Amino acid sequence: MKSLEELKAIREKMQGQVGLRAEDDTVTRVVVGMATCGIAAGARPVLAAFADGVQKKGLTNVMVTQTGCIGLCKYEPIVEIMEPGKEKVTYIKVTPEKAEEIIDQHLVRGQIISDYTIK
Repeated sequence: MKSLEELKAIREKMQGQVGLRAEDDTVTRVVVGMATCGIAAGARPVLAAFADGVQKKGLTNVMVTQTGCIGLCKYEPIVEIMEPGKEKVTYIKVTPEKAEEIIDQHLVRGQIISDYTIK
């Protein structure tokens, strides 16, 4: 990102794809940590990869959101997946490429990628 205009363009693109709060407890929430530490570690492209991937797959029961500090800065970018009736899964050191795998394996097939989770 090199300018305020580029940041505004990203914001406008994401507003249509990213929900600010999940109020429906039947929806799976994908929460990307977007505090300073997360952004510095590459959370923006990760957020974009999840938003784009969920939209491309037509996953209408999945809401991609963002949050501030999750509290595990050394593991950023961090993504938490909260599925109704299931335990929260925390993925660490997520890249856009890992995001694609998480979408395919976890969100579509229901298989947690334990190699990417916090131990």
